[in-house]
Amino acid sequence: MARNDDENLDGRVNGEQPEGARDAILQRLLHVVLIAIMLSLASTVLTAITVIQFIVIAVSKGEPNERLADFGTDLGIWMAKAARYQAAASDVKPWPWTDLD
Repeated sequence: MARNDDENLDGRVNGEQPEGARDAILQRLLHVVLIAIMLSLASTVLTAITVIQFIVIAVSKGEPNERLADFGTDLGIWMAKAARYQAAASDVKPWPWTDLD
């Protein structure tokens, strides 16, 4: 079974989260700004992965690169967790402040 199968995605994004300590407002602002910069970079990486994966699929007659697909899934999950923290839906900061699962 693949690590990133669809049945596990919901649990990785919305599953049980460790209890995060509430940050002071200025500390949270600093984290939000840093995460916004990291999200911008992640969006650029995702665009590059998309282009590369499209080329791989075109060259290999429809077969995607499994490692690129898994990395894209992991990146998307990190982006979702980062968005949850920024929107104050969660007090758990994403990687690098917590483990990348």
